[in-house]
Amino acid sequence: MSDQHPNPYAADGEPKGDYQWGPVPGYGYPHAAPGAGFPPPYQPTLPGTPMPYPGPPGGFAPAPLMSIGDITVMPGSIVTPSGTMPLKGAVWTVTDMSRTEERMPTAAVVLAVVFFVFCLLGLLFLLMKEKVTTGWVQVTVTSGGLHHSTVVPALGPHTFPLVMGQVNYARSLGA
Repeated sequence: MSDQHPNPYAADGEPKGDYQWGPVPGYGYPHAAPGAGFPPPYQPTLPGTPMPYPGPPGGFAPAPLMSIGDITVMPGSIVTPSGTMPLKGAVWTVTDMSRTEERMPTAAVVLAVVFFVFCLLGLLFLLMKEKVTTGWVQVTVTSGGLHHSTVVPALGPHTFPLVMGQVNYARSLGA
């Protein structure tokens, strides 16, 4: 290696700059005896010794409490693509635009026809029913002069009560 660019892995005091095996001195955790003047985060500890949690670093935003579609509820505000609104005084509206239908599945008709040939018990397959939910639940929030609306797809008859529970929780946070 040249004198202009010394070998960073060379042993201390080696003019040739030969490679040194093992850790480089001064690398990693400072090795000091307890009470050597290091602040608590830099004091060495034994493996498995619990360390106190100092909390999150300053300057970070609070964690979201919940989200409904693309509406995110924070501890003091509501974040939407339309902008950030105050949580206090927000007006929430929920509209159920879903529909649940009960119908006979195609497999029931096929099985009834196939087993009708063998015995009349194949007609019992015509009693099979399935529930299919289609549509969505619309959630609208208005606060601080801003207005935003989102839709949540209805995955079943339980979707509307679930979304309504989330909106009631958001209402209680803003009260």
